[in-house]
Amino acid sequence: MMPHRQASSDLRPCKNGKYRALMPILCGAFALFILTTVPFSFPLESSSAVAAAVFRSQIFASGNLSILSVVPCDLAVGDWIPNPNPNAALPYTNDTCWAIHEHLNCLKYGRPVDGFLRWRWRPDGCELPAFNPAQFLELMRHKAFAFVGDNIARNHVQSLICLLSKLEYPIDVSPSRDEHFKRWKYMSYNFTMTFLWTTHLVRSEESTTGGTYNLYLDEFDEFWTSQMGRLDYLVISSGQWFLHPMFFHENRQVVGCHDCFLNNVSELGIYHGYRKAFRTAFKAILSSDSYKGITYMRSFSPAHFENGLWNQGGNCLRTEPFRSKDSALEGMNLEFYMTQMEEFRRAEREGRKKGLKFRLLDTTQAMWLRPDGHPSKYGHWPEENVSLYNDCVHWCLPGPIDIWSDFLLHMLKMEGIRSAQERVQYDHETELNQR
Repeated sequence: MMPHRQASSDLRPCKNGKYRALMPILCGAFALFILTTVPFSFPLESSSAVAAAVFRSQIFASGNLSILSVVPCDLAVGDWIPNPNPNAALPYTNDTCWAIHEHLNCLKYGRPVDGFLRWRWRPDGCELPAFNPAQFLELMRHKAFAFVGDNIARNHVQSLICLLSKLEYPIDVSPSRDEHFKRWKYMSYNFTMTFLWTTHLVRSEESTTGGTYNLYLDEFDEFWTSQMGRLDYLVISSGQWFLHPMFFHENRQVVGCHDCFLNNVSELGIYHGYRKAFRTAFKAILSSDSYKGITYMRSFSPAHFENGLWNQGGNCLRTEPFRSKDSALEGMNLEFYMTQMEEFRRAEREGRKKGLKFRLLDTTQAMWLRPDGHPSKYGHWPEENVSLYNDCVHWCLPGPIDIWSDFLLHMLKMEGIRSAQERVQYDHETELNQR
């Protein structure tokens, strides 16, 4: 979240006769009053549907539905605490949601329910409301939303579909049978949600021998960049695929590698490719003539292998979250995270000049504290022969990853006040520059 910045206290009329610093605050206060005195729940009762529809349209048209709190809240910093109602029904299970892929279906494959599903995320200094599928779908009415990334992004998509299934299931309107390009439509809301697969965000090719990738660090991955024009929202993410050996190409020439062990090729390291890939992906967004939506960058999702690597017997057997005071992000996970942050801030600054909004969906700390949230051995039957026997990369469904949609909905609801703050700040800085 952006730091809270105090608006100018000069309330005299500006040159155009408008109280530019005051009006967004007054509008926000009015919307906050409305939202805290009028119940906000869907679906609406039919007896009051007409009146409620008028109220709803006014609130949405005002752009202030997002204003639920004027107190800034950093969602990224906090702790997992026991759910005060441990016997509460789960938002969905493997029996109620068809969207769960087998390797994420921990309940089906025998993981005990007690424990890993009985925690909730509490940010420091504020409360995070539980995900409300009706609010999310209403905010997405007539919108198009896409998730761009790898199998962790698909993990998030499946989680969101399951959370929304309490209200409505979408229909599959994908352009083909390609599982790497999926599109669903929520008919009651005219809302489309798309998943666009990319392993490294930029154009990449797997070598014919397998396991090694050629990354063209200065070339867009047109599989997803060609779809941006139709989108209102975009969530972009990437991470674990950069652990593979890679050759880096720029200007159609090999400029270095990661883990190639060749005397005639420079070892540039894993973070070189990661940085350049995000920079090029953001460049694709910033240079698009057709995309004018809001871009969310979802931060790195850490793995939790202990006592060995993924292919050397490593596993994740913990049964409770870490505490933030006892476990800090470090090493490779911290380096991935910081590299992302640096490139995100660069894109955010450039986007501000062009009127494009970049938002940080910062989930890394919350997920680092959940070593108990992965499938481990509960992604298959014990006797099955699988390539990733103990999965400490992906997240169980249901599981801690469901919190990502809590974060996302909160940010969507806060977009109005954030945009107002940015406009006030921009106007204030412009006035200072003109003096």
